[in-house]
Amino acid sequence: MIWTDRIRQVKIVLVTSAVLIAAASLVISHFLVRDLSREERNKMEVWAEAMRSLNSADETTDLALVLRVLGGNNTIPVVVLDSRGEVQDYRNMHLRAATAADTTAQLQAAARAMKHAGDSIRVSLGDVDSREQGDDYMEICFSESLLLRRLAYYPYVQLGVVLIFVVVAIFALLSSKKAEQNKVWVGLSKETAHQLGTPISSLMAWVEVLRENYPDDELIPEMDNDVKRLQRIAERFSKIGSLPEPKPESLSEVIDNVVRYIGRRTSNKVSLTTQLPAEPLMVPLSAPLFEWVVENLCKNAIDAMEGQGSITITAVDEGDTVAVEVADTGKGIPAKHVKTVFTPGFTTKQRGWGLGLSLAKRIVEEYHRGRIYVKNSEVGHGTTFRIELRK
Repeated sequence: MIWTDRIRQVKIVLVTSAVLIAAASLVISHFLVRDLSREERNKMEVWAEAMRSLNSADETTDLALVLRVLGGNNTIPVVVLDSRGEVQDYRNMHLRAATAADTTAQLQAAARAMKHAGDSIRVSLGDVDSREQGDDYMEICFSESLLLRRLAYYPYVQLGVVLIFVVVAIFALLSSKKAEQNKVWVGLSKETAHQLGTPISSLMAWVEVLRENYPDDELIPEMDNDVKRLQRIAERFSKIGSLPEPKPESLSEVIDNVVRYIGRRTSNKVSLTTQLPAEPLMVPLSAPLFEWVVENLCKNAIDAMEGQGSITITAVDEGDTVAVEVADTGKGIPAKHVKTVFTPGFTTKQRGWGLGLSLAKRIVEEYHRGRIYVKNSEVGHGTTFRIELRK
């Protein structure tokens, strides 16, 4: 749980940092765009005044300065219209038209869009206000420069880059976590199998000695069954970390073995029932490992029911797949925990390690290429786990 909490904290920090960076970038870019937009409008007012000076030039006009101002605009798109709406001049416009008529139409359309956006300056060519007296005038229509448009889009590009970085970082973190957990679980399983090997061999030898000395004792066969059970458990642990080769097994027989084993070791207050098809369901399985999965689900169900209730195991042929459902009448799983029950270390038991469902998920999904999930769960009414396997 400590490692899981740490991963969650790192993810929260990364996402929060990404949001703060994106918000700061958007705010800063907003102010930069606003200030540059004002600056460009001021430049266009000077440019419009230069156009007025050029059109009304006399011997006192400094044409060199006027032409320098007009030629200094190399970034802001401009269309100059006369009082009749006809195009008189343009600068920094990217045109796609092939003919003069198409060019004029495209420029007029661009000028209308600029005027609609409020980016136009009317310059009177007379001494009084042209709009009141009907004198000749020019309409200087302009739009944002390419640099300003790029700057407006830049925060969103930056946001995308930050988002990609965060996603990659979280994916790398989770992959590293999963790889480390896998090494721990595999090492623990193999070491457990190794440590069990010696005492199990010794117990098998002692059972043979007892059988020779007390051939009629009824308890010795039960002892032998328990020792074989230990041997089977050790075999399961030894298979964790390796890729077992599934072979066709009767799913009904595997489930019956689990029910017989659990039934002998649980209270009479727990009802174990199965709903299996009449025809054998042959599925590629590693029988020892899959039995472990079903046993684990049954034991968790017994704990959830506190030793009293019913467990129903159902197997259904669904064409290309076979579904196994383990339903109990226990206390159920809260909705907030449904997605985390398979997380290594998650447990609601005081003495649990939180490895059972994690290993069950690994066995089903990695070794059998199947799927295991909580089909439904209602607090106070029970839980149903569903396993889907390919035939």
